[in-house]
Amino acid sequence: MIVTIDGPAGTGKSTVARRVAERLGFDFLDTGAMYRAIGLEVVRRGASLQDAREVAFIARHCRIQFDWTKQPPAVVLNGEVVSHLLRGSEVTSAASHAAALPAVREKLVQEQQRIGAEHSNLVTEGRDQGTIVFPTAALKIFLTATAEERARRRVAQLRARGEIVNYDDTLREIEQRDERDSNRAVGPLAKPADAELIDTTSISEQQVIDRIVELAQARRAARMPGGVTV
Repeated sequence: MIVTIDGPAGTGKSTVARRVAERLGFDFLDTGAMYRAIGLEVVRRGASLQDAREVAFIARHCRIQFDWTKQPPAVVLNGEVVSHLLRGSEVTSAASHAAALPAVREKLVQEQQRIGAEHSNLVTEGRDQGTIVFPTAALKIFLTATAEERARRRVAQLRARGEIVNYDDTLREIEQRDERDSNRAVGPLAKPADAELIDTTSISEQQVIDRIVELAQARRAARMPGGVTV
């Protein structure tokens, strides 16, 4: 059973997906971390984000893996564990630009589908999981929240890591990212027609998790002989 959780930046997809996976006993795939790993490599090489050919070349030659023995799974880039390096603002910006390139998305969609084929029970989060990567997923979730609330969360997250950030700049970056994500040519951010919409603006993270677990258990029960939840 595959559960997809899509939505714009700042809706809490990664944390929610990880905790839902833990509750269900499923594996967790953080697809955003895959794009961030490419963003990290772009930053490390000093490549221009405006040079699509160079960014695509870097992406094609990145080897991105997960150490599934860790919880959450550790991101391994070219043999190096980089999970702790993926959340800074510079890497986030580079990842967003890289994700808009068709060559980058094609490579990572193939990798994500391969992982889905290898892990029979999976919770996966991103922008296009329910629309492009796993269109036949058993349960699709689309998280949303106001841009202002997402900016507030992002500022709090970065300040907790010791970064100096400005709310207005962060809000502008989120709005620009929403625009890029929604209007890119390949794998645009969009709510799947058959997805459950959950607005996280004014509800707690725990309420979001509980709701998704409830939906997943109901779908799983419906698929089991006799309709018994396991």
